[in-house]
Amino acid sequence: MAAVRLKDVAEHAGVSIKTVSNVVRGAPRVSDATRSRVLRAVDELGYRPNPSARGLRTGRSGLIALVVPELATPYFAELAHHVRGEATLLGLTVLIEESLGDAAEELRLAGGVGASLLDGVILSPLRVTSDELASVTDEFPLVLLGERAYGRNGVVADHVLIDNVAAARDLTAHLIGLGRTRIAAIGVDRQGSATSRQRLEGYQRALYEAGLPFDPRLAPRIEEFDRRNGLLAMRHLAALPAGERPDAVFCFSDLLALGAQRALHEAGLAVPGDVAVAGIDGSEEGLYSTPSLTTVVPDKAAIAALAVTCLAARIQSRAPLPFEVHVAPHWLEVRESTAGGRRAVDA
Repeated sequence: MAAVRLKDVAEHAGVSIKTVSNVVRGAPRVSDATRSRVLRAVDELGYRPNPSARGLRTGRSGLIALVVPELATPYFAELAHHVRGEATLLGLTVLIEESLGDAAEELRLAGGVGASLLDGVILSPLRVTSDELASVTDEFPLVLLGERAYGRNGVVADHVLIDNVAAARDLTAHLIGLGRTRIAAIGVDRQGSATSRQRLEGYQRALYEAGLPFDPRLAPRIEEFDRRNGLLAMRHLAALPAGERPDAVFCFSDLLALGAQRALHEAGLAVPGDVAVAGIDGSEEGLYSTPSLTTVVPDKAAIAALAVTCLAARIQSRAPLPFEVHVAPHWLEVRESTAGGRRAVDA
Protein backbone atom coordinates (compact mmCIF):
# COMPACT_ATOMS: atom_id res chain seq x y z
CA MET A 1 0.00 0.00 0.00
CA ALA A 2 1.34 3.43 -0.95
CA ALA A 3 2.12 5.80 1.90
CA VAL A 4 -0.53 8.42 2.62
CA ARG A 5 0.65 11.89 1.64
CA LEU A 6 -0.25 15.39 2.84
CA LYS A 7 -1.98 15.87 -0.50
CA ASP A 8 -4.23 12.87 0.17
CA VAL A 9 -5.23 14.22 3.58
CA ALA A 10 -5.90 17.67 2.12
CA GLU A 11 -8.18 16.26 -0.58
CA HIS A 12 -10.02 14.07 1.94
CA ALA A 13 -10.58 16.99 4.31
CA GLY A 14 -11.33 19.54 1.57
CA VAL A 15 -8.54 21.93 2.61
CA SER A 16 -5.20 23.06 1.24
CA ILE A 17 -1.95 21.13 1.73
CA LYS A 18 -0.62 24.09 3.74
CA THR A 19 -3.56 23.87 6.13
CA VAL A 20 -2.87 20.17 6.72
CA SER A 21 0.80 20.98 7.34
CA ASN A 22 -0.15 23.67 9.86
CA VAL A 23 -2.40 21.27 11.75
CA VAL A 24 0.20 18.49 11.81
CA ARG A 25 2.85 20.92 13.07
CA GLY A 26 0.50 22.33 15.72
CA ALA A 27 0.51 25.84 14.26
CA PRO A 28 -2.01 28.06 16.10
CA ARG A 29 -3.64 29.91 13.19
CA VAL A 30 -6.18 27.21 12.29
CA SER A 31 -9.84 27.29 13.35
CA ASP A 32 -11.09 24.58 15.70
CA ALA A 33 -13.56 23.31 13.10
CA THR A 34 -10.88 23.02 10.40
CA ARG A 35 -8.44 21.41 12.81
CA SER A 36 -11.03 18.80 13.78
CA ARG A 37 -11.79 18.04 10.12
CA VAL A 38 -8.10 17.62 9.28
CA LEU A 39 -7.39 15.44 12.32
CA ARG A 40 -10.38 13.25 11.43
CA ALA A 41 -8.98 12.83 7.92
CA VAL A 42 -5.55 12.01 9.38
CA ASP A 43 -7.10 9.25 11.51
CA GLU A 44 -9.29 7.86 8.74
CA LEU A 45 -6.44 7.66 6.23
CA GLY A 46 -3.78 6.59 8.75
CA TYR A 47 -1.43 9.41 7.81
CA ARG A 48 1.93 9.51 9.61
CA PRO A 49 4.38 12.42 9.22
CA ASN A 50 7.64 11.50 7.54
CA PRO A 51 10.54 12.79 9.69
CA SER A 52 13.05 12.26 6.89
CA ALA A 53 11.00 14.35 4.46
CA ARG A 54 10.55 17.07 7.07
CA GLY A 55 14.29 17.03 7.67
CA LEU A 56 14.98 17.55 3.98
CA ARG A 57 12.68 20.60 3.96
CA THR A 58 13.79 22.22 7.21
CA GLY A 59 17.23 20.78 7.87
CA ARG A 60 15.88 19.50 11.22
CA SER A 61 14.42 16.20 12.35
CA GLY A 62 12.62 17.29 15.51
CA LEU A 63 14.56 14.62 17.39
CA ILE A 64 16.76 15.33 20.41
CA ALA A 65 18.55 12.96 22.77
CA LEU A 66 18.74 12.95 26.55
CA VAL A 67 21.84 11.14 27.81
CA VAL A 68 21.91 10.15 31.51
CA PRO A 69 24.28 7.89 33.45
CA GLU A 70 21.61 5.38 34.49
CA LEU A 71 17.84 5.32 34.09
CA ALA A 72 17.45 2.97 37.08
CA THR A 73 18.42 5.91 39.31
CA PRO A 74 15.15 7.57 40.42
CA TYR A 75 16.54 11.09 39.98
CA PHE A 76 17.33 10.53 36.30
CA ALA A 77 14.09 8.68 35.66
CA GLU A 78 12.13 11.60 37.12
CA LEU A 79 14.25 14.11 35.19
CA ALA A 80 13.65 12.21 31.93
CA HIS A 81 9.92 12.43 32.54
CA HIS A 82 10.14 16.23 32.84
CA VAL A 83 12.43 16.59 29.80
CA ARG A 84 10.05 14.56 27.64
CA GLY A 85 7.13 16.72 28.75
CA GLU A 86 8.93 19.99 28.02
CA ALA A 87 10.14 18.73 24.64
CA THR A 88 6.61 17.72 23.66
CA LEU A 89 5.41 21.27 24.26
CA LEU A 90 7.94 22.44 21.66
CA GLY A 91 7.08 19.71 19.17
CA LEU A 92 10.27 17.74 19.84
CA THR A 93 10.69 13.99 20.31
CA VAL A 94 13.19 12.72 22.89
CA LEU A 95 15.41 9.68 22.49
CA ILE A 96 16.88 8.50 25.80
CA GLU A 97 20.37 6.98 26.10
CA GLU A 98 22.36 5.63 29.04
CA SER A 99 26.09 6.37 29.22
CA LEU A 100 26.65 4.19 32.33
CA GLY A 101 29.11 6.85 33.47
CA ASP A 102 31.73 5.86 30.87
CA ALA A 103 33.75 8.86 29.67
CA ALA A 104 34.24 7.55 26.13
CA GLU A 105 30.55 6.77 25.79
CA GLU A 106 29.59 10.19 27.15
CA LEU A 107 31.80 11.87 24.55
CA ARG A 108 30.45 9.69 21.74
CA LEU A 109 26.83 10.39 22.66
CA ALA A 110 27.49 14.11 23.20
CA GLY A 111 28.32 14.42 19.52
CA GLY A 112 24.94 12.97 18.55
CA VAL A 113 25.36 9.39 17.44
CA GLY A 114 23.62 9.34 14.11
CA ALA A 115 23.83 13.15 14.10
CA SER A 116 22.07 13.24 10.74
CA LEU A 117 18.92 12.30 12.67
CA LEU A 118 19.45 14.26 15.89
CA ASP A 119 19.07 18.02 16.18
CA GLY A 120 20.83 18.23 19.56
CA VAL A 121 21.69 16.51 22.83
CA ILE A 122 21.05 17.14 26.53
CA LEU A 123 23.85 15.38 28.42
CA SER A 124 24.28 14.66 32.12
CA PRO A 125 27.96 13.63 32.24
CA LEU A 126 29.85 11.97 35.07
CA ARG A 127 33.35 11.38 33.74
CA VAL A 128 34.02 13.28 30.50
CA THR A 129 35.75 16.64 31.03
CA SER A 130 34.72 20.04 29.71
CA ASP A 131 37.91 20.23 27.67
CA GLU A 132 37.06 16.93 25.97
CA LEU A 133 33.60 18.23 25.14
CA ALA A 134 34.93 21.46 23.61
CA SER A 135 35.52 19.85 20.23
CA VAL A 136 31.93 18.61 20.09
CA THR A 137 30.08 21.78 21.00
CA ASP A 138 31.65 23.82 18.21
CA GLU A 139 29.66 21.85 15.67
CA PHE A 140 26.66 20.31 17.43
CA PRO A 141 23.97 21.74 19.78
CA LEU A 142 24.63 20.47 23.31
CA VAL A 143 23.30 21.34 26.77
CA LEU A 144 25.01 19.99 29.89
CA LEU A 145 23.27 19.07 33.13
CA GLY A 146 24.78 18.78 36.58
CA GLU A 147 27.99 19.99 38.16
CA ARG A 148 31.04 20.60 36.01
CA ALA A 149 34.61 21.67 36.66
CA TYR A 150 35.56 24.06 33.86
CA GLY A 151 38.99 23.45 32.33
CA ARG A 152 41.22 25.58 30.17
CA ASN A 153 38.43 26.09 27.61
CA GLY A 154 36.04 27.53 30.19
CA VAL A 155 32.32 27.11 29.57
CA VAL A 156 31.98 24.96 26.44
CA ALA A 157 28.20 24.55 26.28
CA ASP A 158 24.98 25.82 27.78
CA HIS A 159 24.85 24.42 31.30
CA VAL A 160 21.93 23.87 33.70
CA LEU A 161 22.62 23.01 37.34
CA ILE A 162 21.74 23.72 40.96
CA ASP A 163 24.16 25.40 43.36
CA ASN A 164 25.54 22.22 44.91
CA VAL A 165 27.84 23.98 47.35
CA ALA A 166 24.89 25.95 48.74
CA ALA A 167 22.65 22.87 48.79
CA ALA A 168 25.20 20.85 50.76
CA ARG A 169 25.84 23.75 53.12
CA ASP A 170 22.11 24.21 53.73
CA LEU A 171 21.59 20.54 54.53
CA THR A 172 24.63 20.30 56.81
CA ALA A 173 23.56 23.49 58.60
CA HIS A 174 20.15 21.89 59.18
CA LEU A 175 21.82 18.92 60.88
CA ILE A 176 24.00 21.23 62.98
CA GLY A 177 20.89 23.18 63.94
CA LEU A 178 19.48 19.99 65.44
CA GLY A 179 22.39 19.94 67.89
CA ARG A 180 24.37 17.26 66.02
CA THR A 181 28.13 17.71 66.31
CA ARG A 182 29.64 14.59 64.70
CA ILE A 183 28.27 14.78 61.18
CA ALA A 184 29.49 12.21 58.68
CA ALA A 185 29.55 12.68 54.91
CA ILE A 186 28.86 9.71 52.63
CA GLY A 187 29.65 10.52 49.01
CA VAL A 188 33.34 11.35 48.69
CA ASP A 189 33.88 9.84 45.25
CA ARG A 190 37.14 7.95 44.68
CA GLN A 191 37.13 9.21 41.09
CA GLY A 192 36.76 12.84 42.18
CA SER A 193 33.61 13.85 40.32
CA ALA A 194 32.58 17.51 40.36
CA THR A 195 29.36 16.58 42.17
CA SER A 196 31.29 14.94 44.99
CA ARG A 197 33.82 17.78 45.29
CA GLN A 198 31.19 20.51 45.39
CA ARG A 199 28.99 18.73 47.94
CA LEU A 200 32.02 18.04 50.10
CA GLU A 201 32.93 21.75 49.90
CA GLY A 202 29.46 22.80 51.06
CA TYR A 203 29.57 20.28 53.92
CA GLN A 204 32.98 21.48 55.08
CA ARG A 205 31.92 25.11 54.79
CA ALA A 206 28.95 24.54 57.11
CA LEU A 207 31.19 22.78 59.64
CA TYR A 208 33.68 25.64 59.55
CA GLU A 209 30.97 28.28 60.00
CA ALA A 210 29.66 26.38 63.05
CA GLY A 211 33.14 25.99 64.56
CA LEU A 212 33.10 22.20 64.12
CA PRO A 213 36.21 20.31 62.97
CA PHE A 214 36.32 18.22 59.82
CA ASP A 215 37.15 14.62 60.73
CA PRO A 216 38.33 12.63 57.66
CA ARG A 217 37.32 9.40 59.42
CA LEU A 218 33.70 10.53 59.05
CA ALA A 219 34.00 10.93 55.27
CA PRO A 220 34.65 7.42 53.89
CA ARG A 221 35.34 7.14 50.17
CA ILE A 222 32.82 5.38 47.94
CA GLU A 223 32.67 4.06 44.37
CA GLU A 224 29.14 5.00 43.26
CA PHE A 225 26.15 7.05 44.44
CA ASP A 226 23.96 4.01 45.04
CA ARG A 227 22.22 2.13 47.87
CA ARG A 228 24.96 -0.49 48.20
CA ASN A 229 27.72 2.07 48.70
CA GLY A 230 25.56 3.90 51.23
CA LEU A 231 25.02 0.63 53.10
CA LEU A 232 28.71 -0.28 53.15
CA ALA A 233 29.90 3.20 54.17
CA MET A 234 27.34 3.42 56.98
CA ARG A 235 28.26 -0.06 58.25
CA HIS A 236 31.83 1.18 58.58
CA LEU A 237 30.73 4.33 60.41
CA ALA A 238 28.32 2.47 62.68
CA ALA A 239 31.15 0.14 63.75
CA LEU A 240 33.22 3.01 65.16
CA PRO A 241 33.49 3.20 68.97
CA ALA A 242 30.49 4.90 70.59
CA GLY A 243 32.36 8.13 71.30
CA GLU A 244 33.63 8.38 67.70
CA ARG A 245 30.48 7.30 65.89
CA PRO A 246 28.54 10.03 64.01
CA ASP A 247 25.26 11.37 65.36
CA ALA A 248 24.19 12.55 61.89
CA VAL A 249 25.08 11.70 58.30
CA PHE A 250 24.81 13.83 55.18
CA CYS A 251 24.59 11.59 52.11
CA PHE A 252 25.43 13.07 48.72
CA SER A 253 22.40 11.34 47.13
CA ASP A 254 19.08 9.94 48.26
CA LEU A 255 20.13 6.43 47.22
CA LEU A 256 23.19 6.61 49.45
CA ALA A 257 20.93 7.79 52.29
CA LEU A 258 18.50 4.90 51.82
CA GLY A 259 21.39 2.42 51.98
CA ALA A 260 22.70 4.18 55.08
CA GLN A 261 19.30 3.90 56.79
CA ARG A 262 19.31 0.15 56.14
CA ALA A 263 22.76 -0.20 57.74
CA LEU A 264 21.64 1.74 60.81
CA HIS A 265 18.60 -0.52 61.13
CA GLU A 266 20.91 -3.57 61.00
CA ALA A 267 23.10 -2.04 63.71
CA GLY A 268 20.12 -1.41 65.98
CA LEU A 269 20.57 2.37 65.81
CA ALA A 270 17.47 4.55 65.64
CA VAL A 271 16.89 7.17 62.93
CA PRO A 272 16.87 10.01 63.85
CA GLY A 273 17.21 9.27 67.59
CA ASP A 274 20.74 7.91 67.42
CA VAL A 275 21.73 9.12 63.94
CA ALA A 276 19.92 11.69 61.80
CA VAL A 277 20.10 10.97 58.04
CA ALA A 278 19.63 13.30 55.06
CA GLY A 279 20.27 13.20 51.32
CA ILE A 280 20.10 15.19 48.09
CA ASP A 281 17.87 14.48 45.05
CA GLY A 282 14.27 14.90 46.19
CA SER A 283 13.41 11.46 44.80
CA GLU A 284 9.91 10.15 45.41
CA GLU A 285 11.36 6.96 46.89
CA GLY A 286 12.56 8.90 49.93
CA LEU A 287 9.04 10.09 50.67
CA TYR A 288 7.88 6.50 51.15
CA SER A 289 10.88 5.13 53.09
CA THR A 290 10.59 4.44 56.82
CA PRO A 291 11.39 6.91 58.22
CA SER A 292 10.73 9.29 55.35
CA LEU A 293 13.94 10.94 54.16
CA THR A 294 14.93 14.57 54.69
CA THR A 295 16.38 15.74 51.38
CA VAL A 296 17.41 18.69 49.25
CA VAL A 297 15.00 18.87 46.32
CA PRO A 298 16.41 20.15 43.02
CA ASP A 299 13.63 21.69 40.94
CA LYS A 300 13.66 19.00 38.26
CA ALA A 301 10.83 20.62 36.30
CA ALA A 302 12.81 23.88 36.13
CA ILE A 303 15.99 22.02 35.15
CA ALA A 304 14.15 20.27 32.32
CA ALA A 305 12.49 23.48 31.10
CA LEU A 306 15.76 25.39 31.06
CA ALA A 307 17.63 22.58 29.30
CA VAL A 308 15.03 22.03 26.58
CA THR A 309 14.52 25.75 25.99
CA CYS A 310 18.28 26.34 25.72
CA LEU A 311 18.71 23.46 23.30
CA ALA A 312 15.76 24.53 21.14
CA ALA A 313 17.12 28.08 20.91
CA ARG A 314 20.53 26.81 19.85
CA ILE A 315 19.02 24.45 17.26
CA GLN A 316 16.91 27.22 15.72
CA SER A 317 19.56 29.94 15.77
CA ARG A 318 21.30 30.66 12.50
CA ALA A 319 24.15 32.47 14.26
CA PRO A 320 26.33 31.21 17.12
CA LEU A 321 24.95 32.04 20.57
CA PRO A 322 27.11 32.70 23.64
CA PHE A 323 27.12 29.84 26.12
CA GLU A 324 25.19 30.45 29.33
CA VAL A 325 25.10 28.85 32.78
CA HIS A 326 21.64 28.61 34.33
CA VAL A 327 21.14 27.88 38.04
CA ALA A 328 17.84 26.15 38.89
CA PRO A 329 16.23 26.45 42.34
CA HIS A 330 16.53 23.93 45.17
CA TRP A 331 14.92 23.68 48.59
CA LEU A 332 15.18 21.65 51.78
CA GLU A 333 12.39 19.16 52.52
CA VAL A 334 12.54 18.23 56.23
CA ARG A 335 11.04 14.82 56.98
CA GLU A 336 11.16 12.12 59.64
CA SER A 337 14.79 11.03 59.21
CA THR A 338 15.94 14.25 60.88
CA ALA A 339 12.80 15.72 62.43
CA GLY A 340 11.51 12.55 64.09
CA GLY A 341 7.85 11.78 64.69
CA ARG A 342 5.49 10.17 62.22
CA ARG A 343 3.63 12.03 59.50
CA ALA A 344 1.13 10.64 57.06
CA VAL A 345 2.09 10.74 53.38
CA ASP A 346 -0.31 12.75 51.25
CA ALA A 347 -1.89 10.32 48.81
